[in-house]
Amino acid sequence: MSALLEFLKTYMWPLIFAVVIVAVLPLLAGYVVLMERKIMADMQARLGPMRVGPHGLLQPIADALKLLIKEDIIPENADKVVFWFAPVISVTAAMLAYSALAIGPFFQIAELNIGLLFIVAVSSMGIFGIILGGWASNSHYSLLGALRSTAQMISYETAAGLALVGGVLLAGSLSTREIVQAQHGGTWYVFVAPIGFFLYLVASIAETNRAPFDLPEAESELVAGYMTEYSGFRWAVYFLAEYANMIVVASIATTLFLGGWLRPFQGTPWMDFLDFFPPLCFLAVAGYCFYRTPKQPEPIQSMVMALFGGLCLLLAAAMALPFVPAFAASKPGLHGAFWFLLKVSLYIYSFMWIRFTFPRFRFDQLMKLGWYFMIPLSIVNVLGLGVYRVLRQLQWSRWPAFVLTTGGTLLVAIWLVWNAQKKAAAPSSVGDMTEAEG
Repeated sequence: MSALLEFLKTYMWPLIFAVVIVAVLPLLAGYVVLMERKIMADMQARLGPMRVGPHGLLQPIADALKLLIKEDIIPENADKVVFWFAPVISVTAAMLAYSALAIGPFFQIAELNIGLLFIVAVSSMGIFGIILGGWASNSHYSLLGALRSTAQMISYETAAGLALVGGVLLAGSLSTREIVQAQHGGTWYVFVAPIGFFLYLVASIAETNRAPFDLPEAESELVAGYMTEYSGFRWAVYFLAEYANMIVVASIATTLFLGGWLRPFQGTPWMDFLDFFPPLCFLAVAGYCFYRTPKQPEPIQSMVMALFGGLCLLLAAAMALPFVPAFAASKPGLHGAFWFLLKVSLYIYSFMWIRFTFPRFRFDQLMKLGWYFMIPLSIVNVLGLGVYRVLRQLQWSRWPAFVLTTGGTLLVAIWLVWNAQKKAAAPSSVGDMTEAEG
């Protein structure tokens, strides 16, 4: 009994955090999908899902129930064991990456001194689920989607890793907690390494197979790519893995470039009024819900809207708790989690905005962007940030060092774009040259 109590004393909170993530993540992914559909509808002058619950708030639950009871079909000549196990690999790798993420100063399952390396390594294992699923399906479309995904992952994982190396150079640590603490009272790394942040943003979109880099599942070419033969719950597991990976890459970007759980202008006394933003934000949402409650067409919808408003009121009360002297110690945890999740939400919104704005790339354009632009610029960016660190150690002021190194990297980026356009405009064959001369 004493051994059990000692175990619980040591691992109780990590176990609770793990259970919370496993329980909340599928629901969170469902509501990210709802938010995406609403944003897409707004951009197209539509309303989006409105039927299930007030303003479609219960749509994710209806979708989950539909997928659970939908017929599960396995192709006759498929490798059934691998076909069944492949989606599990993808979603397990995605969820395991959460173990080293610091959602706040206290909400973290495991504090590792190589936390960032662990997250990148584990999340990269998810590609095996895609490859095996495409191969086991015994379908040409699925196999082509898996091969595309492999090439895309190799191309953009390199650029993403080099972009992260720049942030690690600035922080001097691979621990997610120490990376955030290194930005406390100073400048977020997105302002010191904006090119690195841009590179990671583009690479993370490609890594998660999101439009305009969704070539592995391009419906106009491959039906549904590596997921063509999947249906029902197994398809839902792949879907969960994709959105879980979106949250992982957004969390990495938030940790490394956006200050993690830190409030904007943390350590600046005259900006302390921002501490009131978390409770006021939830209070405003609760007020809107209660305002809309009597306007719902059905009693059940009014009840759900009122319940949602009550939940927001509880969250507002929780965010206001640190202003009570007896609970002041809870402020870093509560407000830190709020700011972290807000930044992650904004990062994911940028994914959606890009998806609904830019057309899909051709596969050759995707590869050229990765190998001819992203990777060379990532290497130059790492070199530039190394020079920045050296100049800072030589007592250079922050902004002259930043202008010199970032300006040099931008010049390289401009040269790469100019060189690519020059090659594209040049005749590619003797026939082209003859036609150009004529």
